[in-house]
Amino acid sequence: MQQRLEKEWELSIDPDTVRLFILKAKALSAGVNEDYDDGAEHEVEFDGDRRDSHHHDGLVEEASEDLTEEEFRELINDLNVDEAAELVALAWIGRGDYDASEWVEAVAAARERANRRTAKYLLGLPQLADWLEEGLEAIGA
Repeated sequence: MQQRLEKEWELSIDPDTVRLFILKAKALSAGVNEDYDDGAEHEVEFDGDRRDSHHHDGLVEEASEDLTEEEFRELINDLNVDEAAELVALAWIGRGDYDASEWVEAVAAARERANRRTAKYLLGLPQLADWLEEGLEAIGA
């Protein structure tokens, strides 16, 4: 059965391109998560009259994170309609919205809602990298 299904899943998007998106999504996720420790961001404790001497390079950090996010957006925006739909469908399959056997339906649904906000949608998925990995694995790509 697996061999028959694989023939139905000829991807327009190269699996290596999806793996690049996975790496970019992991980098974005790591950039956000390294700022947090037990839900607290850059807490500074004060003892008596001591002043905070912590210098925060927030703008530099933001610029590097924005560069990665902007790069991610540009890569997605460079995809054609079929590739973008397949990327969304892979995320949905990885998330469990569709079963791998429903690949054609997932791609069709992704195409129906295709718009210029695909990058924003994908960036809003909290476990995008994991779901793309699971989606690729599920379809055997």
